[in-house]
Amino acid sequence: MIKLQIVIPTLDRSGAEKQFALLAAGLPSDEFEVQVVTLNRLGPYAELLADHGIPVISLEKRFRLDPRTIWQLRREMVRFSPQVVLSCLFSANAATRLATRRWPGHPRILVSERCVDSWKSGWQLALDRWLQPATDRLIANSGSVADFYAGQGFPRDRMTVIPNGVTVPRRPEWTRQDLLRAAGLPEDAWLAAYVGRLAPQKNLKTLIWSMQLLRQAAPRVHLLLIGDGPQRDDLMLYAQDVEVRDHVHFLGHRPDAASLLHLIDVFWLGSEFEGMSNSLMEAMACGRPVIVSDIPPNRELVRHGTEGWLVSPHDSMGFAQFTQKLLQEPELGVQLGTAGATRMQSEFSMDAMIGRYAALIREQVAQASCK
Repeated sequence: MIKLQIVIPTLDRSGAEKQFALLAAGLPSDEFEVQVVTLNRLGPYAELLADHGIPVISLEKRFRLDPRTIWQLRREMVRFSPQVVLSCLFSANAATRLATRRWPGHPRILVSERCVDSWKSGWQLALDRWLQPATDRLIANSGSVADFYAGQGFPRDRMTVIPNGVTVPRRPEWTRQDLLRAAGLPEDAWLAAYVGRLAPQKNLKTLIWSMQLLRQAAPRVHLLLIGDGPQRDDLMLYAQDVEVRDHVHFLGHRPDAASLLHLIDVFWLGSEFEGMSNSLMEAMACGRPVIVSDIPPNRELVRHGTEGWLVSPHDSMGFAQFTQKLLQEPELGVQLGTAGATRMQSEFSMDAMIGRYAALIREQVAQASCK
């Protein structure tokens, strides 16, 4: 039995947290004994883990680099005695490696990086570099994330790319008519949607300005922004300022956000940087055509003209023009959506993702036993 400890900041309802909760729940229970440790708090995905009999411990971290939390994490590692520790996201990656410094015979340490982390400050990148020797493997969820960390000096021969996995979101309890009524929209409304955090990197003002262009040529089109975040108030004011507030609808955080993708006509994503967007993958799995920013991670999922279209991150006109094309050619949307769903099923299934992690963990255990 392989003992695996997964360390993550929280089990909130976010992309990385979902991926690792599903990984923990999906690994073969007759081969892997899994424990999950959260640094900050639990969250909704703790219930999923409990349903699968996976123990979860929360260390209740008090501040960014809390020495007490690092000591508690090391104590829990000693108690559980894992053969492999898999951490995810900056704070967990840092704490895990700090907790195992100067520990002869410590577990194999795998860190997962989930984004092209251009947001990291100088001290965070310096800490990453300093902790490189304590890292047995860096797992990137896309080739562009691997390229970013290679550019920061991490050795390519200690990197593995394992793309995110996706499951087809369950069908919603709502009908399309229910959604239209809840948003106060007419029955003939045509829906573009974004799902995710309302944060600067998502470049949402570009999408809102696209609606300003579209509402004049195609007044049936409305944009649903599903999610919450620090830019919500600013974006609402911006939509008001550019006189498109009647066509941009803020639905807030919704636990059923992924299921609502079944009810929309096109998915938009204008991010300036990503790792591998879970909401984009879910929209494609639902058979929705997509229009997304032309950045490396999105190019790994969407082939221009096959599953959707790629446009420059700030190209509001591009989002508007391709959306109008879908309005004029409904059969094209079906064709693109079907191609996207097929690609998600054949290349990015959750089972494939779990299988790749299982193979890597087995490999790390075998390497440790040969030393």
